[in-house]
Amino acid sequence: MKTLYIECNMGVAGDMLMGALYELCDQKEKFLSDMNQAFAPYGVTLSVEPAVKCGISGTHMRVAVHGEEEHSHDVLPEHIHEDGHMTIQAQEESPTHDHGTQCYHEHVHDEDTLMHSHEHVHDEDTLMHSHEHTHDEDTLMHSHGHSHDEDTLMHSHGHSHDEDTLMHVHDHIHDENEHTHTHDNNSHHEHHHTHAHTSYTQILEQIHTLSFPSFVKDSAAAVYRLIGEAESKVHHSTLDQIHFHEVGSIDALVDVTGCAYLLFLLAPETILCSPVHVGNGFVHCAHGTLPVPAPATAELLKGIPFYSRNIQGELCTPTGAAVLKHFVTSFEAMPPMNVTEIGYGMGTKDFAAANCVRVFLGESSPGSNTAPSFDDSVLSISCNLDDMTGEAVGFATELLLQAGALDVYTIPIQMKKNRPGILLTCICEPKDRERLTSLFFLHTTTRGVRYQMFDRAKLTSEIETCHSAYGDIRIKKSCGYGVEKEKAEFEDLKAISAGHNYEVSLDQIRDTIVR
Repeated sequence: MKTLYIECNMGVAGDMLMGALYELCDQKEKFLSDMNQAFAPYGVTLSVEPAVKCGISGTHMRVAVHGEEEHSHDVLPEHIHEDGHMTIQAQEESPTHDHGTQCYHEHVHDEDTLMHSHEHVHDEDTLMHSHEHTHDEDTLMHSHGHSHDEDTLMHSHGHSHDEDTLMHVHDHIHDENEHTHTHDNNSHHEHHHTHAHTSYTQILEQIHTLSFPSFVKDSAAAVYRLIGEAESKVHHSTLDQIHFHEVGSIDALVDVTGCAYLLFLLAPETILCSPVHVGNGFVHCAHGTLPVPAPATAELLKGIPFYSRNIQGELCTPTGAAVLKHFVTSFEAMPPMNVTEIGYGMGTKDFAAANCVRVFLGESSPGSNTAPSFDDSVLSISCNLDDMTGEAVGFATELLLQAGALDVYTIPIQMKKNRPGILLTCICEPKDRERLTSLFFLHTTTRGVRYQMFDRAKLTSEIETCHSAYGDIRIKKSCGYGVEKEKAEFEDLKAISAGHNYEVSLDQIRDTIVR
């Protein structure tokens, strides 16, 4: 069985996992080209940088938004406004971003003026950044007494404002190596902050407009739903109230989509993972000082074995946890494997241990006690409905599939008082029981659901690329229990037909496949 094993001895972040998977991929140029083409409208550039940690060479995936690399590839809650609008913002980190950075944003609001204060705390040896300006004798003095008209948005360092203006003040505190800003004659110091946010619904729309296979887009949507559900539960909010900081959401979306696309290209039959090292200590965020793992991360890690050691800092990010939760079949010790490829995805911060995610690709050894079985158990969740329109039932079906259900189907039934009804059934992994049950109650009219466990026998499958007169086509081959089956991927056939203005039928394409 083609098996991917993820080793999270130093935690996991989206960009680090993407870097590790990238090293395994034999279609590196295609991956980078497709990713950069898909995200070009958002000003995103994805590039590969070699990195070395503790003498080990690996890959750092650099995600630049409008030419600047984000200091984090994750999403964390910022604040909830008085109207109940919750914002999720990219975690801000030091120049050596990644695991263990301590940074928090403290928000203070005056009566008529919204005072927005940021206090940054960094580890030792980070660069102290102060917004106290010093100037040489011959340089132009930079005044902090700027005045502004009403209703303007001002971001300054001690600037005064009229009524109803928004004051955005930065007070940076660092342990060592303080430096101040100096300006030459006629220099002008400006800061532009765009406080744009993207709703959860808009994120889903962005995902489904991307030019990737359905597997990639559906997986990315499911991962974002996990993040959104965890954040909304922690903050007693709803998915509709959650908004993502525009830049931070794009950065995280690239990480999530990149991981999903690489897994699509690698096509492992099963994905296993070690218990996750989450780090130790505290992390500073908008709400104050929080223990590691942060509440949203802890929520995502429910059902996943994790542990803490003596490394200070946040090693497992919400994005990393959500990706694992969606894709990983089982969290266990590495089974006996015939390993063919090994990949290293590097973080940027240095620790005593190599700051990396390591992945192994190979074949599970047959007959291993710890290797995953071909057969397993699945959970069935069902309910009877007689007061919903067909469109509404269809919508609920789509949401369940997007949320990670293995299958969803309906059966026409007859209910009390001879009313025609629908039996809605969802087949899923047992670990997804609570999450999918919530969708039943939220998006259907049912007052109760039924559970049933089923033992499942299944064939093992692998993807093989075959040639045809119209181009390469992926073939899914399945075997087991003395039988063998194969089927051309429908999405590939459809794409080829569309490329020929639908003048070539699917059967005509299938007939030219070279076995």
